[in-house]
Amino acid sequence: MPETLHLSFGFTYADLHSPSGLRRLYERWEAYFAAHDADGYAAFSQLRQQGVERHPTPSQSATLMRAAVAVEQFLLELFGIEQEHAALAEQIERERRIVQLRSDFLKRAALRHKQLDTSPANWERLQQHYAELRAAHADLGWEQNEESAFAELVHRVQRDGDRCAEQLARLEEYLLVRRAVAPETLAGWMLSWMPRKLDPTSLVEAERDELPSDDGHSTVTLWRGRHHRRRDGFALTDPRAPLRDVVGQIDYCMICHERQKDSCSTGFRNPDGSYKRNPLGVPLTGCPLDEHISQMHALKARGNSLGALVMVTINNPFCAGTGHRICNDCMKGCIFQKQEPVNIPQIETRVLTDVLNLPWGVEIYDLLTRWNPLRLERPYPLPYNGRKVLVVGMGPAGYTLALYLLNEGFGVVGIEGLKVEPLPPEWTGDRGRLPQPIHHWSSIAEPLSERIPRGFGGVSEYGITVRWDKNFLTLLQLIVQRRRTFLLLDGVRFGGTLTLEDAWERGFDHVALCVGAGRPTIISVENNLARGVRKASDFLMSLQLTGAAQQDSFANLQLRLPVIVIGGGLTGIDTATEALAYYPVQVERFYRRAWQIIEREGAAAFWGRFAGEERQIAEEFFAHGKAIAAERARAEACGEMPNFLPLLRSWGGVRLVYRKRWQDAPAYRLNHEEIEKALEEGIELVECLDPRRFLLDEHRHIRAVVFEKLSWDGSRYIGTRSFVELPARSVIIAAGTQPNITYEREYPGTFELDGQGKYWRAYELVKESAVATENGSTTEATEPAEQGAF
Repeated sequence: MPETLHLSFGFTYADLHSPSGLRRLYERWEAYFAAHDADGYAAFSQLRQQGVERHPTPSQSATLMRAAVAVEQFLLELFGIEQEHAALAEQIERERRIVQLRSDFLKRAALRHKQLDTSPANWERLQQHYAELRAAHADLGWEQNEESAFAELVHRVQRDGDRCAEQLARLEEYLLVRRAVAPETLAGWMLSWMPRKLDPTSLVEAERDELPSDDGHSTVTLWRGRHHRRRDGFALTDPRAPLRDVVGQIDYCMICHERQKDSCSTGFRNPDGSYKRNPLGVPLTGCPLDEHISQMHALKARGNSLGALVMVTINNPFCAGTGHRICNDCMKGCIFQKQEPVNIPQIETRVLTDVLNLPWGVEIYDLLTRWNPLRLERPYPLPYNGRKVLVVGMGPAGYTLALYLLNEGFGVVGIEGLKVEPLPPEWTGDRGRLPQPIHHWSSIAEPLSERIPRGFGGVSEYGITVRWDKNFLTLLQLIVQRRRTFLLLDGVRFGGTLTLEDAWERGFDHVALCVGAGRPTIISVENNLARGVRKASDFLMSLQLTGAAQQDSFANLQLRLPVIVIGGGLTGIDTATEALAYYPVQVERFYRRAWQIIEREGAAAFWGRFAGEERQIAEEFFAHGKAIAAERARAEACGEMPNFLPLLRSWGGVRLVYRKRWQDAPAYRLNHEEIEKALEEGIELVECLDPRRFLLDEHRHIRAVVFEKLSWDGSRYIGTRSFVELPARSVIIAAGTQPNITYEREYPGTFELDGQGKYWRAYELVKESAVATENGSTTEATEPAEQGAF
C-alpha cells in the first residue's frame, strides 16, 4: 500500500505540478519568511529588488543563506519531516565534533609534542594508559567505532578542565605516537587524515617498469598501480564517502565566500580578466555553473542539509547529473593549489543524497528543480506560453536545456536517436493523471548490476561507467517526464527521421542542437578495419545499451585478451576498466551455458558445434570461464570478494597506450583521480608509443600491434625508429572525436558546430522570448491548455 502524502498550509500534491499552484506556494513562503524572520525577509526583499551579482558579495551570500534556511524550514513543515531532518542534523553534529578534533586537538598536540618519544618503552607506557582509560569509559562503545569513542573521550576530558590536563596531554601524545609507529591501525580515521602535497609531475601513485623494445637498445615505460581494489562485475564501484569523511572535507574547506576568495566558484583571474592556468596548463575557471559552493558547505556544516540543497539548485538544479566522479572544475579551482583540494563533488552529491534519503526526498528535489525562491530570476515556472522548442539529443546538455525551457513557459519536445525505455506511468503520470508521490528514494533506485540501461542521458548512460550511480539518470528522466509540457520521442534521428523543414512545418519556434561531440577519430594505421579492432564509443555503447554485462544477456559482444586501448583521455580510461571487468563476466557466462549443454547433450555434441577458429575461441573461453568460476567458488568459501586480477594478467590483461608521456595526457591533466582508480583495478599504462601497424593471424584477426617509440626533445615528440610489438587479441581505439558536421552539411550556416555553444545560443533565444511573454507581447495560454499542448 503506497504511502499517502499530506501537505501542510492547505496545499495539495496537484498544486506542486501547476504553475498557479507553485506561484501560490511562493507567496505562502514569503508570508512564512516574513512571519518567522522579519529582518531576514526585509533583507531578502531588498536583495530581490537590487538583484544578485553573478558571484554574490559576502552580505548578499549571508542574505541568501538566511533565506535558504527559511526555505528549508518551510519545506520541512510542508512535507511534515521535521523530525527526520532534525535526526540528520544531530548525526552531522556528532560527526562534526569528531572532525573538529583534527583541527583543534591534533594541532595543539603537534605544538606541545614537537619532540616525540617513539621508543618501545614509551609506546608501551602510552598503550597501558590508553587501555586504562578505555576500561574506565567502557560505555563509549569502543568495539563498535573506536574513532567515535576516542573523540567522545577527548571531549569528556576537555570538559573536566585543568583538573585533567595531564590526561589530555597523554591522549595527545598517544595519538601522535600511534600515528608514527602504527599508522595502519588508524586507517580510515578522519582524525589522522592529512592532505597530500601536490606535485604536478607526480599526481598519480604508480610503480614504473621498463619494457624492452624490439631492437634491445631502448625501453618503454609502463605504469602499474601500487594498491589494487577487487572488482566483480558491474555493480557501483564507488559507493561514495561516508558522512564522517564528507564532514571532514567540509571542515577542511576555508569557507572562502566570506572573503570573496571562493575560487572554486569564481576561478582564478589574471589582472586582464583571463583565467590563470595551473602548472599543467589547465585554466582555473572554477565551477562553470557558478554554483554557490562555499555557501553550501557552510549550511551543511550547521546541519541545514535541505538548505544546502536549496543553495545548490539556484544555479545547478540538475545537480543529480553532476558531482562525484562526474566533474571536477571546482576542485581544480580550489584555493588549495599546492596541496590536495577539497573534494567538492563528493560533498555536493552527499548534500543531494541526504535529502533524497529523507521521506519524500524525491518529491522535494523534484520540486526544487522548478520552484526555488532563491532563484530570483525565475522562482517558479511560467505558464505555457504557446511556443514550442525542439531539443535534439537527450544527453546532459539536452535534458538541462529542456528543464530551463520548461521553467520559462515553453513547450518542449525532446528527440533522441537511441531507444529510451519508458518509466512506469505511476512515477511520471500521464496527460490524465498525476504521478504517484514517491515516499522513499530506495523504491526507485536499483543495483547497477541489475539495472536495465534506459537510453536516457546520452553519454551519461552509455559512456560513463558504473563509477557513477546511474540511478541519478532515472531520477532526471522522471523529473522532465513529469512536466506536462514535455514530450520525449525516442528512435528519432534529426536530419533523417525528422528534418529541419519538418520541424518548422510542425510549428516549432526554435530548434536546439544538443548532439554531443560527434564521430570518433579514425587513426591511420595499417589493417585498421581488421577483426578485433573497434572504436571505444562502439564498445561502450554495445556494453552499456545492450545489457551485455548482465548474466542473462545474449548480446553479441566478443572480447578477447590481451586488450590494448589506444588513447589518453577519459574515454580511454573508462574503456580499459570496463573491458577488464567485462571479460570475466563474458567467459564465465560462456562456461556456465556450455556446461549446461554438455550435461544435457554430452561433450561431443557440444564441441562438435565448433570448428577452426571458432573452436579455438570456444576452448579459450571455456578454460578461462572455468578458472573464473573456480576463483569465485574459492572466494565464497572464504567469505571474500573474488580476486580475478592475477588470472586476467596471466591471460594478457588490459593495457592503455598513449603516444605521449602520461603527464601530458588529457586524463592526467584533467582527471588524474580517474587514472588512480583505473590503476587500482589493474589497468597498465604504457607511454610514448605511436601505433604503426596491426598484425593479423591466419584468420585475419588481430594478434599484435607494432608501435614506434616517440621521444620528447623539449618542444615536440619525434619518432625514434625504435619499434615494439605488443600482443593483442582486441584493440579498442579511443583517440578522441571529431566535430559533428552532419547538420552543418545539410543546413549550411544554420547551426553552430559546438553542441554546448548551441545550447547557450538557444537558451538566450528563449530567454528573449520569455521576457516578451512576460511583458505581454505574446498572449499566454491558460493553464488547462497545458495538458493538451502536445
